Amino acid sequence: MLEPIQRLDSWLARKDYKAYDPFDGLNSWVRPLALGRLGKQVLQQGVRRFPLNLRPLLGIRPAPSSKGYGYLARGYLKLHRHTGDQAYLDKATTCLEWLRTNASRDYGGMSWGNHFDYQSRVFYLPKGTPTIVWVALIGQAFVDAWEATGRADYLEVAREACVFIMTGLERRPDGKGVCISYIPGQFKSVHNANVLGAALLARVARHTGDAAMRDVAREAIAYTVGAQLPNGAWWYGEADNLHWVDNFHTGYVLDSIWCYFQATGDFTHRAAFDKGADFFIANFFLEDGTPKYYAEQTWPIDIQCASQAIETLTMLGRIRADQSLRDLARKVADWTVARMQDPSGYFYFQRMPFMVNRTPTLHWGQATMLHALASLLADEVQP
Repeated sequence: MLEPIQRLDSWLARKDYKAYDPFDGLNSWVRPLALGRLGKQVLQQGVRRFPLNLRPLLGIRPAPSSKGYGYLARGYLKLHRHTGDQAYLDKATTCLEWLRTNASRDYGGMSWGNHFDYQSRVFYLPKGTPTIVWVALIGQAFVDAWEATGRADYLEVAREACVFIMTGLERRPDGKGVCISYIPGQFKSVHNANVLGAALLARVARHTGDAAMRDVAREAIAYTVGAQLPNGAWWYGEADNLHWVDNFHTGYVLDSIWCYFQATGDFTHRAAFDKGADFFIANFFLEDGTPKYYAEQTWPIDIQCASQAIETLTMLGRIRADQSLRDLARKVADWTVARMQDPSGYFYFQRMPFMVNRTPTLHWGQATMLHALASLLADEVQP
């Protein structure tokens, strides 16, 4: 698995760690013509869904990505740990310093957002506005770095990320727990976002002894576990327009619940976790390792589904001591490398039945795949 990682790493270096994002369409010179919510959605989704990369024509340039640098840092730290190559640690350090330099302090603590305006079906976010998803995933990179190097300043950045989650985001009691809002300034409930935040709070609390963070994490996990569907799945969110179940958001939920278990030693919800894991394993993969997007629908085959599937299956194989799950993770990785890695080294955005969207995305494809393949490599070399 090291060879495709090395090809990807070389591509990233040649491109100065810059690429596109699926949702960067509002960075176009066409933006002034995109009026209102509908106009912004049409432009953003049109750029995202068009099978050819329109961005060069629309004035959208490759850029660094804060979430991308978080994933890259985690991947390079794993590669350094399992190869001993100092160059990987140096690259992780560069990513982490970029993140520290480019953090916002406008919302309490430290936080990170998109490098573009973003219009979803439920909210609009101006460039730079943080989300719990980005902050939580980047915060995990700094905890990884602290555990790998012992540098206290890395743990302090992760703690500051938790300050943002604790003070910059609304929390509401709901069901059997409390939900943390996806974004500041208005309450938006999304399950994977909620538990990603909980996972970081729990992990940092383990190292700092912060009981308040641990309590919020416990309540947030209880909210999402309490909303589990009878078949073991979770809706993306409880609002009527958020009722879908997809591959990579399910992986986020499982990874986050397990992170909470490990950080706290509280396995109260282990049965719910196992039920969700069983659903994930049974519903998101074809026999040849193709990662499906939805439980009931294969297409589009998306690089984020592939990367998160590799990461989550590797985790499940390890904690269940189940070689078949490790084999499935490897099968997904082999399928993805064979069908979605360009000869130049980067990974394609999406495959459809009769076409391939070859847009090089940074966090959505390159960074998540570097981390996923590094996770798989690390698992395979363990005794």
